[in-house]
Amino acid sequence: MLSQYADQIPNLRRDLIKNVTAALEEDIGSGDITAQLIPAGQHTKARIITREDCTFCGKSWVEETFRQLDPEVTITWHIADGQQAAANSTLFELEGPARSLLTGERTALNFVQLLSGVASTAQQYAQLVAGLPIKILDTRKTLPGLRSAQKYAVACGGCHNHRIGLYDAFLIKENHIAAAGSIEAAVTKAREIAADKPLEVEVETLAELNQALASGADIVMLDEMDLEDVNRHLEGKTFTAQLELSGGVDIAHINAQKSLFKNISRISVGALTKHCRAVDLSMRVE
Repeated sequence: MLSQYADQIPNLRRDLIKNVTAALEEDIGSGDITAQLIPAGQHTKARIITREDCTFCGKSWVEETFRQLDPEVTITWHIADGQQAAANSTLFELEGPARSLLTGERTALNFVQLLSGVASTAQQYAQLVAGLPIKILDTRKTLPGLRSAQKYAVACGGCHNHRIGLYDAFLIKENHIAAAGSIEAAVTKAREIAADKPLEVEVETLAELNQALASGADIVMLDEMDLEDVNRHLEGKTFTAQLELSGGVDIAHINAQKSLFKNISRISVGALTKHCRAVDLSMRVE
């Protein structure tokens, strides 16, 4: 079962099933020839351990892998999505036909390694702003076909989701502004198209920041702008839009700039999903 972190991600269950189906098909192909070395009736047990500290994510992907592969396999869980796991601890145990356990091992572990890696990175970023009125958000810089899975992992790690795709929020960038003629024209047209959708404008200069705030945008994204300049520029001004820091943001950047975040309520970080590193896991068969 997916956890509460799935609530804001549309079609996650549908995507999960498609992801697992595709992963099994690409791995098994016409059949697992190595698994045929094992007698068909042989049953066994296995446990999956993590070799490093991590934030766990991927329970439903494991369950779906063995549901599709062999419903005889039973899973005993020792952790839930979003929980911390210590190095060398057991995450879950499998029991069932030996062939099925070995055939599904790589698909199941690939999902858990990737998603736990994303969740662990997100947890590191979430800790940076703990206690501050700031959300760390992901972006659309995700692995093709695995967006909803990665965004779920981001939420499990304690960060937040930016728009899911091109359909659930406006993000008006430089090329949109150029094509529309101005920030004001782009915002006006967007409100005509879908007044109920969140509307964000990306800016690169203080002049563009003024225009975006005057246009009535819900959110203004500051693309690699100097926060000292922004803070001086906004001193004494009243505005309703949320300000989002973006562009080349990493852990070192956040630590160095934290004292300048007085006008910032959102920070978008492509590295949450783009630069993910898989967690080191291992399956040990009895």
